[in-house]
Amino acid sequence: MTSGPKKAKAIDTETVRQKVAELINNFEAELRSGDLRMKVLALIPIFHKLREMGKSLIPIEHASAARDRILFYFRQYPGTVIHGDELLVVSGIQEYARRLRELRVQFGWTIVNGDTIKEMCAEGADEIPEALISMKPNEYVLLNAKEDRDAAYRWRVANKIRKEHGSVRDKILKFLRVNIGRMVTNEELRYVAGDKTEWARRVRELRTENGWPIATKTTGRPDIGVGFYILQADRQSPKHDRNIPDDVRREVLRRDGYRCKTCGWSHDVWNPSDPRHLELHHITHHVKGGANVENNLMTLCTVCHDKIHRGMPPISRHWMC
Repeated sequence: MTSGPKKAKAIDTETVRQKVAELINNFEAELRSGDLRMKVLALIPIFHKLREMGKSLIPIEHASAARDRILFYFRQYPGTVIHGDELLVVSGIQEYARRLRELRVQFGWTIVNGDTIKEMCAEGADEIPEALISMKPNEYVLLNAKEDRDAAYRWRVANKIRKEHGSVRDKILKFLRVNIGRMVTNEELRYVAGDKTEWARRVRELRTENGWPIATKTTGRPDIGVGFYILQADRQSPKHDRNIPDDVRREVLRRDGYRCKTCGWSHDVWNPSDPRHLELHHITHHVKGGANVENNLMTLCTVCHDKIHRGMPPISRHWMC
C-alpha cells in the first residue's frame, strides 16, 4: 500500500535557535584544532540548522513548501525591493532562484529583478517608480499582489512558442496574438524571447514600427499595472500612423484624458464584446505633410478613426474640444 505525501512538520524557531547556539559554542573547540577539514565538517550542521531556522520564520499553516514561503514573503511586502539573500533565508533552499522563476513564469506573479527593470528603462518605459530604477540583478520586487488564475495556461503557450523556430519579435507577437485583450507580464515576454535582453526593444518595435496596438501603463492604458502589456486588438494601425514616438504618444493620450475626442469612449467603459481601443489620428494627414507632433495628433477610438479614414462623419461629441 502506497502512503500519501508526507506532511511537513511545524518547526519551533526558538528550539532551533537554541540548537544553533549549542553548535556554535561547541565549535569553539574546533577552532583551537589545527585540522581544517574538522572545522569545515563541524560547520555543516550549523549551516543546516540556520537554514531550518529561516524556514521556521513563516508558520507552516501559511506556507509549507519553499515556493510557498517565497510567495508568502513577497505578498507581505508588495512593491518593496527584496534582496536575494532574504529569499535564501525564508525558502530554506539553495536553489531558491528556480522556485522564484516558477512563480514568475509558470504562475504569473509579477516579480521582476534589477535586470528586467534595467531592460524596461533602456527601452523608454517611464512608468517605472524611481525607487526601483537602481535595483541590482539579485534584487526583486512584487509589482502586483493579485493572483493570476490564467497564468498556468499562458505559461504552457509561452513554453511551446519559446521552442519554435523564428525571430524573437515573431515569437513575442505570436504570444501576444494568442492572448489578445489579456494582460501578460514582462517576465512572460522575456521567457518567450528565450531570456534574450532584446525582448523590450522588440515589443517597442512591434508597437511603433509595425503598428500593433500593444499598450502599457503609459502608452494607452493607465488602468493596468507596471510591468504588464496587452495587445488590444488583432490589427495593425495604418502605415501613416506608425512611427509616432512613444513620448509623443504618451503626451497626446494624457492631454486628451485617455478618451476618444469624438465620441468620448475610454477603456473605463470597455467590455469583452467591445472591439475598440484608442489610436492617434493625424489632424493634417501624414501624406499631406502632417508631422508626428502633439499639436497635429488627437486621440480617437478605432471606430471613429476608421470612419474618418473612410470619409464618413463620426458621431461628434467632443470634436476638437
